[in-house]
Amino acid sequence: AHTRLRFDYQQADATRTAFDGYTQRVGVCRDFAHLAITLCRCMNIPARYATGYLGDIGVPKDPAPMDFSAWFEVYLHGPEGPRWYTFDARHNRPRIGRIVMARGRDATDCAISTNFGYAHLARFDVHTDEVE
Repeated sequence: AHTRLRFDYQQADATRTAFDGYTQRVGVCRDFAHLAITLCRCMNIPARYATGYLGDIGVPKDPAPMDFSAWFEVYLHGPEGPRWYTFDARHNRPRIGRIVMARGRDATDCAISTNFGYAHLARFDVHTDEVE
């Protein structure tokens, strides 16, 4: 999934399926997670969607800082027994500072907000800092 898709905020599509992401070869973090979850489930590996904040802690400063992000978790038997492990198909490397807001089968289960009628987002800022 990491090498198949090209990340592009401008190509975000709320109706893109895992198959669409695979064939279009572009998406946002949600699409990376959906494709990776689909591939895991095809191999009978339990996988779930996770979303929340992912700051830029422990990585070089980015002029376009992170905000909401999506990743996935798989249920594997590890050295300490079976548990859920976090993976991020977009970044494809361990990151620190994840703040989980929701977990579910896919993005539909994990709406960041739900509103009825028009809702204008005037401003949105997320700040994360590493503490000692």
